[in-house]
Amino acid sequence: MGLFDKIRGEFIDVIEWTDTSPNTLVYRFPRHNNEIKNGAQLTVREGQAAVFIDEGSLADVFGPGMYSLETSNLPILSTLKGWKHGFESPFKAEVYFVNMRQFTDQKWGTKNPVTMRDAEFGPVRVRAFGTYVMRVGDPGKFIKEIVGTDGHFTTEEVTDQVRNVLVARFSDAMASSGIAVLDMASNYDEFGAKLSERVRDDMDGYGIELRSLLVENISLPAAVEEALDKRTSMGVLGDMTKYTQYQTAEAIGDAAKNPGPGGMAAGGMGAGLGFAMANQIGQAMSPQQQGGQQGGGAPPPLPQGPTYFVAVDGKQAGPFDRAALKQRIEAGAVTPDTLVWSEGMDEWTAAGRVDAVAKLFGSAPPPLPPS
Repeated sequence: MGLFDKIRGEFIDVIEWTDTSPNTLVYRFPRHNNEIKNGAQLTVREGQAAVFIDEGSLADVFGPGMYSLETSNLPILSTLKGWKHGFESPFKAEVYFVNMRQFTDQKWGTKNPVTMRDAEFGPVRVRAFGTYVMRVGDPGKFIKEIVGTDGHFTTEEVTDQVRNVLVARFSDAMASSGIAVLDMASNYDEFGAKLSERVRDDMDGYGIELRSLLVENISLPAAVEEALDKRTSMGVLGDMTKYTQYQTAEAIGDAAKNPGPGGMAAGGMGAGLGFAMANQIGQAMSPQQQGGQQGGGAPPPLPQGPTYFVAVDGKQAGPFDRAALKQRIEAGAVTPDTLVWSEGMDEWTAAGRVDAVAKLFGSAPPPLPPS
């Protein structure tokens, strides 16, 4: 600063800042050696705050209005300086003007996909972006925690940090929301409100306030979106058999209208398509013509009876169904005293004491009489 600036600083007693930039958050008022006169006029416009810093310590904060800088208007600075009966001019202090207006249309978004677990699709990766509106909520804390000694602080110097916090908290909000991927588009407002709640403490620590937070889009990878489009198309088509029949009929009509130079060849192709269509229609109608059955497959197998394990010579054999067990009874390999077991029985039991097995002995021939 030259001699003229120094002399002008000695006589100028008005401290003010007229903001003409669209992105300035903090501006340090230039003074020669930070000297301020006793009784200097401080003008703070609407949407501004003036913060006095004394030797690195936060002192007084002034809201909108016009002030005469005297001991009564500088209680904290007076305490720091030890002024008891006023102060001699000039005194030294740094004056920072903080822009308190709202900064709109600030962008945020995920640089990389965020992995989440969806109830229907399993692990999926999503991207998200949106906008937010911010303002300085606590000018003293903002200068202390973020600005430091920067004499000209812009929004670009803090938006990266805000975006990083939003992306980190977005992952937590997605995981705890319980909202299915297919339902995300109808819940952007809920996501925005949940995300605002999660980042409030982080922003308060910086002296920043988010006045609005919007989620504009949550998207899936291109391959997943393509698969969803195919799935949607299948749902729109409905019955694939009827759709195939319709496509075949359309193809026959087109072939008949445009036989081409092939003559007989084209006619043969049309006849072939006609036979193919007739075959498809016959297959589709055959279930209704066969006794009203709705399925053309084989009937299900007959239900099977219980099976039994048999103890033979101290070893387990089986399981045997009723037919196999009857054959072993007729062969004499199983007697009424033979132990058997089936599912549902508590323990091995003599075959003659199991009703279902005892009935099989009645059909066995009696022993031959002695000769």
